Order: sequence, then structure tokens, then C-alpha cells
Amino acid sequence: MRALIQRVKEASVTVDGRVTGRIDTGFLVLVGFTHTDTQADCIRIAKKIGGLRIFSDENDKINLSLADVGGDILCVSQFTLYADCSHGNRPAFVDAMKPDEAETLYNYFCEQLSGYAHTEKGIFGADMKVSLLNDGPFTVMIE
Repeated sequence: MRALIQRVKEASVTVDGRVTGRIDTGFLVLVGFTHTDTQADCIRIAKKIGGLRIFSDENDKINLSLADVGGDILCVSQFTLYADCSHGNRPAFVDAMKPDEAETLYNYFCEQLSGYAHTEKGIFGADMKVSLLNDGPFTVMIE
């Protein structure tokens, strides 16, 4: 499981011209799953994200969490996090979990995230347009 977390001032996801998720201050989480991922991985990574301290405090030190700043989460499924570009110029996605299994884990992961902050999400498997105002930028990968 891979989660790419971007600290944002705002973010939204649109599908077919309709906004399906929108947040102000918080995290845009792009998440991808591989064949061996389980619900336990979702719990572990959601807990890590929920406690991640990457917001600045009053002394401009990176020390505050989502809860500390009243932030939200926008979670978007992204199987391309498992792109293998090691051979040729066309990425292979053999390490990405099959869509039906990944959708189940994605929904479970979003449920876990909602225990830490208000969580909005995209639509699994849809052609999504993601918009964000990166804050920093500050981007971290959790596996």
C-alpha cells in the first residue's frame, strides 16, 4: 500500500463536471494498493496519517497534526502509484491490485481515515480531475 500525502490549503475532485469531494486545509491523500495489502495495512497507514505532524506551529516548527489545525482529508484512489517504469517507456501496472479488490480496501481505508478527520473522497475507477493548492509544498510518501 502506498499513500502520497500532500499538505494543502484546499483540494477538490471533480467527476463528469460534478465536485465529489472538497476540502480546505488538510491532506490530499493519493492511495494505491498492491496484491498483498490487507485491512491491517489500511488501519496502520490511516493511523500514521492521522497522527502525522506536518503543519507549522506558532514558532514555525513542523509540529502540528490534522487535529491540531482542524484539517480535513481528501482521499483519491490512484493505482498509478504502482507504475513500474523500469523497462521501456510505457509503465506496467502488474503490481497494482485488481480493481474489485482495491475498491473494497479503498472504501475501508477511507472509513479508517474518517476516524481521524472529516474525510471526503473521489469516485473509485472514475476519470477524476483533481485540483489542489499545495501548501509548502509539503509531500510525503508512506508505504
